[in-house]
Amino acid sequence: MKHQRGRQRRTGQNFARTDRVAGLVREIVATELERIDDQRLFLLAVTGVDVDRELARATVWFDVLDEEDLPQVAGALEEHRQRIQQALASQSRMRRTPAIRFSPDPSIGDAGRIESILEDLGMGASPEKAEGD
Repeated sequence: MKHQRGRQRRTGQNFARTDRVAGLVREIVATELERIDDQRLFLLAVTGVDVDRELARATVWFDVLDEEDLPQVAGALEEHRQRIQQALASQSRMRRTPAIRFSPDPSIGDAGRIESILEDLGMGASPEKAEGD
């Protein structure tokens, strides 16, 4: 068996690190959003965080209860982005923190559309099956 020397493949470690950083970013952002006293952010949910491989940028995915509130919520998030970025820098022990940006989570709306299409085709969940879950 041949042993590799020098530079080793670390793909598994890179993905684990980005996952850990994404989890940390999500926790800090969600906590900081709870501390902000802004009524526009009242019914906001952070659904996920994606961090690039270089750990330079993080996309924070969010969802709102009412789609009509999306522009106001997006504006409020942009107003408070610098405060949230500073909280991330002070609460994490990373040398350089990723620059965050907020984006509405399209997967929630996509799932609703798929569900309505399945119901229109008669392939939705039957009432008996839904009660058993």
